[in-house]
Amino acid sequence: MRIYHFLYTAVLLLSLLAACAVPTTSPTAATITDINQVRVSDDSADNTLPAAEGSLSDQDTDEADDTPLAEIKNEVLAPGEESFLDSALELTATSQEFWAAGENEKAIDVLDQAYALLLKAPAEADEKSSQQKDDLRFMISKRLMEIYTSRLIAVNGLHKEIPLVVNEHVEREIKLFQTLERDFFIESYKRSGRYRAEMIKAFHEAGLPEEITWLPLIESGFKVRALSRARALGLWQFIPSTGYKFGLKRTAWVDERLDPEKATAAAIAYLKELHQIFGDWATVLAAYNCGEGNVLRVIRQQKINYLDNFWDLYARLPRETARYYPRFLAVLAIMKDPAKYGFTLDVEQEKPLPYEVVSIEKPVHLKKVSEKIDCSYDDLMDLNPELRQAATPNTAYDLKVPIGMRDVLLANMDTLPHWTPPQPQYVVHRVKRGETLSTIASRYRSSVQRIMEANNLRSAKMIRVGQKLRIPTRSTT
Repeated sequence: MRIYHFLYTAVLLLSLLAACAVPTTSPTAATITDINQVRVSDDSADNTLPAAEGSLSDQDTDEADDTPLAEIKNEVLAPGEESFLDSALELTATSQEFWAAGENEKAIDVLDQAYALLLKAPAEADEKSSQQKDDLRFMISKRLMEIYTSRLIAVNGLHKEIPLVVNEHVEREIKLFQTLERDFFIESYKRSGRYRAEMIKAFHEAGLPEEITWLPLIESGFKVRALSRARALGLWQFIPSTGYKFGLKRTAWVDERLDPEKATAAAIAYLKELHQIFGDWATVLAAYNCGEGNVLRVIRQQKINYLDNFWDLYARLPRETARYYPRFLAVLAIMKDPAKYGFTLDVEQEKPLPYEVVSIEKPVHLKKVSEKIDCSYDDLMDLNPELRQAATPNTAYDLKVPIGMRDVLLANMDTLPHWTPPQPQYVVHRVKRGETLSTIASRYRSSVQRIMEANNLRSAKMIRVGQKLRIPTRSTT
């Protein structure tokens, strides 16, 4: 019955689109799979705000409609129609809440009720009232299409928890942690003590599984300044563009991917978005590693509307991503029963550094701050890892200092010297045939990232023969 309902909805939606002359490039004419094809490349280093990814949100769909919900409700309705159309409108909004909560069946049932109310509205109506009905029909039909489309994408599995499976793939990763990567595992576990308590609190507040707070162990080894070959940075390994999308600023002064608290909030937002798309934590974590576009591409290639479970998907993913989820499960298995796998996790973990905040209005170097308040420079760096130049920016900044040092710093604020960042020196290089940014950077003892920033390049591949590049070689104060 539902499949006929879906086909009818599709036909109705297409007919309404044709009647309203909606352009084919409108967001309302795009399926969710089309939207998911737009994603940020992992080797992109620019901060351009990318197009929206994932399933359409309530805000997206309301903006995409020709007539928003508020406008429909505020129109003057003919006598006898108001109660029907108002009720249908309220049910449509309720269905959106059910869909956002992952209760697709309830969302569809409520939309059925809304459409039934439209059919009860008097047939005799003026032109404006008829338009209101058409607008509501279009909105209901579009909501149904979105729900059915999202169901075709989602992978079957447990939606509320992370199933602890120990199969041959997981056992292989456990073996690595027991042998070649044993020291890495122990050291990462020690570092985790500094950050996990706050992560667990944030995940509980967000309603996400606590186990995911072990993800940084395989992402970064709980190293705040961990940098990957793909230029992913920080505990949660964000590339610049994805970090920007989820609110992490990156300027010449700060890189918020390095801030544990801010990066954790961004990771939670990203994981929630991925869960809306896939509905299964195993697949969500695979997409977190290699991007939702890559995972969706594998799912679409199956020529069926779902996979039986994540392990069907596993065999078709790139090798590095295929290892990612089993590696995560290996960590969970060891943490659940360390003795079973030959670990004794009674080692002393690093503890969080307690701090208080001081607002600073001018650029000051952390070395000068450490001298004034007689505290460790390393502690200041650990408390403020997002400061790219070990100095506060040229705008107001909340500097974290060890407990008891706030008043001391305030008393010495006027004596702190204004810090000026070093000015880089450049040479000009003309690109020759066969050269890449990597070979050019090596020649001048610079880096690909610095050359890209100096020339406002969005990609390392965006150079051409004959192009002149500014090459940063060294810095002078």
